[in-house]
Amino acid sequence: MKAGKDKVIAIHYTLTVDGEKVESSHDRDEQLWILLGHGQLIPGLEAALEGHEAGETLSVDVAPADGYGEREEGQIQRMSKKYFPQANRLKPGMTTVLQLKQGGQRAVTVHKVGMSAIDVDLNHPMAGKTLHFDVALGEVRDATEEEIAHGHAHAPGSAEH
Repeated sequence: MKAGKDKVIAIHYTLTVDGEKVESSHDRDEQLWILLGHGQLIPGLEAALEGHEAGETLSVDVAPADGYGEREEGQIQRMSKKYFPQANRLKPGMTTVLQLKQGGQRAVTVHKVGMSAIDVDLNHPMAGKTLHFDVALGEVRDATEEEIAHGHAHAPGSAEH
């Protein structure tokens, strides 16, 4: 069976940027379960996975436009420390996650830490970078109606919600 829209895939991956490993599912020894065609992956990686089958491996380079976008100037914003859990531990260059009023989260990079406020760069930490993925497909199957309704894959043995 080939990977494509409304298919669930299980992958192991390693992400490198400029030759340095950023993260790997192998470190957690747990496959990542994805429902394709529902915005769970960056567009460039999702497009590269389409048409592949279980047992295949591939190397994929994703340009910024198909990843987290280009870096945009003028994206520094000053925010009260009250919006940051453990604000006193943050230092310039660190990444953290902001909870959004509309729901969801946003990864940001700490630019400057002041007495009562923190300046953050709202660009995604991977914006402007070419991403390299080494991917191994472990499984490809049809999504269930429930997975499609929920908009995400359910790993085997995962608790229902």
